[in-house]
Amino acid sequence: MGGTNVWDAEWEVNEEQARTLIGRQFPQLSSKQVKRLGWGWDNTVFLIGDEYVFRFPRRTIAVGSIRMEGKLLPKLEAYMTIPYPKPLFYGEASDEYPAPFLGYAYVPGDFPIGLTEERRALSAETLAKFLRRLHEFPVQAALKCGVQQDHRNLTDIASRKVKLEGFLSKVVEHLSPEESGVIEAYISRLQKDRVEAVNALLHGDLHFKNMLVNENGIVSGIIDWGDLSVGHPACDLSVAYSFLPPYARGVFFETYGGADEETKLLARLIAVYIPILILMQAVDDGNETIAAEAKSNIMRALSD
Repeated sequence: MGGTNVWDAEWEVNEEQARTLIGRQFPQLSSKQVKRLGWGWDNTVFLIGDEYVFRFPRRTIAVGSIRMEGKLLPKLEAYMTIPYPKPLFYGEASDEYPAPFLGYAYVPGDFPIGLTEERRALSAETLAKFLRRLHEFPVQAALKCGVQQDHRNLTDIASRKVKLEGFLSKVVEHLSPEESGVIEAYISRLQKDRVEAVNALLHGDLHFKNMLVNENGIVSGIIDWGDLSVGHPACDLSVAYSFLPPYARGVFFETYGGADEETKLLARLIAVYIPILILMQAVDDGNETIAAEAKSNIMRALSD
């Protein structure tokens, strides 16, 4: 019997099983090498040869998301200005494995870890154009594909602030006194309780573990679309704070098409919130590199 952690998998898929399942439904791939790339909360990910990536849900809760991605991601192609994993192979549930699974085009690149501020600034327009187009996708069409609408209450700043304080108390011993001081001061200055709702199609989880850069450090891929949802654009615009240095934000928002003060306030909050979650997980996993990158994202988000 396994444990009862919330992140425990209901189905584990190893390389051998993945090879069998893929080969049976897609014989044209059966001669290719299968290598496990990693696993997240919801999916186990395999690299097939060097051109495809397959994601297998690890939990019932992830099945709806795989189905939704299968429907919606192909429709986004005309809106995409940065490479993304487009679904190409639709695996069906079977007696051997009870869930559908998806095969995508592999998007090459490196995670943007430890980049200089100058390198980061080079992506300001690239990221802004990408988000401007994505946020233009018709919301009704997205909802028809089964996308959830604001299931995370993005506009409720008061409750996010409370959660943030809880997270901070968990990681405070892994921060320098200066770092925790800056974060505490920021939280205490957050006076607004909520912002007006706005609806756009969101990537929903835009952070350094879901972004890829080329050899010049320029963003060259956006991956992991499992959190596609409809909600406040500030959720995605948080990259202006967590990823870009302060001096590149003007050009970002100008290219995006402007954002009001409420949107910027919420974007900055999410730019602190997401990396604190990543930091908690990294501390738990003993991953120094990811922890350091998460901390630098938070400090960048809080600098002007």
